[in-house]
Amino acid sequence: MKVELAMTGRDFTDRGAEAAQLEAQGLDCGVIFESSRDPFLQVLLTAQQTSRLELATGVAIAFARSPMIVAQTANDLQTL
Repeated sequence: MKVELAMTGRDFTDRGAEAAQLEAQGLDCGVIFESSRDPFLQVLLTAQQTSRLELATGVAIAFARSPMIVAQTANDLQTL
């Protein structure tokens, strides 16, 4: 069984530290939702501070983005 937890801290600049804490506690995945901040930028901040924690965007508003931009962003995140 995998354990996921929504990352809901108020300060998105602390998202990396929040993810490192989840990883240290043994969780499998951190889920980031789009609210007032871009979820893809938050995934990048998170990935820089973790080594095994899986990351997911719980919600990323599709109609506000072109499919090409989303594909390029996803590819860049995967590469990084």
